[in-house]
Amino acid sequence: MPAFKTPQHIALIMDGNGRWADRRGHQRVFGHIRGSTRIKAVVREADRLGVKALTLYAFSTENWNRPEGELRVLWKLLVKYLRREVDELDRNNVRMHVIGEIERLSPEVREVVLSAVDRLSGNTGLQLTFAISYGSRRELARAAKLFAEDCVKGLAKPEQMNEEFMRRYLWTDVLGDLANVDLVIRTSGEKRVSNFMLWQAAYAEFYFSELNWPDFTAGHLREAVEEFSTRERRFGGLSPAPKPEYSELSTVV
Repeated sequence: MPAFKTPQHIALIMDGNGRWADRRGHQRVFGHIRGSTRIKAVVREADRLGVKALTLYAFSTENWNRPEGELRVLWKLLVKYLRREVDELDRNNVRMHVIGEIERLSPEVREVVLSAVDRLSGNTGLQLTFAISYGSRRELARAAKLFAEDCVKGLAKPEQMNEEFMRRYLWTDVLGDLANVDLVIRTSGEKRVSNFMLWQAAYAEFYFSELNWPDFTAGHLREAVEEFSTRERRFGGLSPAPKPEYSELSTVV
């Protein structure tokens, strides 16, 4: 185990596949293919570092606007990854979750995804979550709708709503106490959250890497975690005041 402080929950925005391909004169899909090969090592390293939850932003609600050919490649890569890696994930006690509008996936893709979730549902190690067809604004709007429906049905009352009560209506409720994000990592040099885990990352630290996702390695994940461990997290409070010197105490007296 590392000597430095490890974040419990890392959320990773895997950005830059298209730019990686463009800079090499390739079609964008080659960036997605190369990027998909990076997931295995990063998941292994997160587990080795003692991270308890790792959420990967695999596909946003806005990504549905991509060309149909690119979408087909993305779904094939997801299916290929799950079929190839599910045995090893199981051996390593990794539990898998999926958050987002998975009902929008094709029946074939949805079957593979849910089958992997079911296969790994009894594991107790790293909580690996794929955010697929996910958008944080959509998640919050959905949560408000579900709460309103429960109020109409008499299952909840408006005065019950607080931050803890809200959590049960979010997709990330499957993570329980690990739902709050400690560290958000974004590759590609872009410095924005892109509608990702707005509620869960309210007090997260952010780490922006200039590398595009296909160039991001397990070593780079470790660097981000090491850098995280140097930060002081105050959650809106103040830093602990230094103990006054003896001379200062004398003056006060």
